[in-house]
Amino acid sequence: MAAVRCWPLWLPALALAWGCAGMAAASFTTATPPVQACSEFSHRSCEECLKNVSCLWCYTNNTCIDYPVRSILPSSSLCSLSNARWGVCWINFEALIIAIAVIAGLILVSIAVCCCYCCYCRKRSKSRRDDEEEQLARKREERRLQSLQRRHERKQKHDEIRKKYGLLQDSDNPYSRFENE
Repeated sequence: MAAVRCWPLWLPALALAWGCAGMAAASFTTATPPVQACSEFSHRSCEECLKNVSCLWCYTNNTCIDYPVRSILPSSSLCSLSNARWGVCWINFEALIIAIAVIAGLILVSIAVCCCYCCYCRKRSKSRRDDEEEQLARKREERRLQSLQRRHERKQKHDEIRKKYGLLQDSDNPYSRFENE
């Protein structure tokens, strides 16, 4: 079977413009093989039947039948699920459904776990942030109180020194005139 090239749509127009009309017409005519019915593969092999994805192989009577696309699962009157093969011959339809369901379940559970974990981490990081902010506010308040205490101690010391040297002003009238005695 010859390899069929996929030429861009503008290529025939370009070939006509260059005068290669015969080559362009010859390269774009391809013969499509006729599609065989699934029943033609009955009593052959499973591999030959399943080369066509629209076919279903039944091991009970070695028949190849059209996959019932209107219903998701083939009915038991056509073939039992444990004897039906679709896609690959080494796994029955029952096991294929179970495997797909397990994989889908694992994906859904992992997505749910990831979502819960992310929400928990956000809450935890938010509470951590709140704890850090509270701790910073506590430290800031402690430093402010220490500063006020030091300021008060300095003022007392300065007042004692002023009192010692007679420079202490009257606290009732701090703007009174300083008199030498």
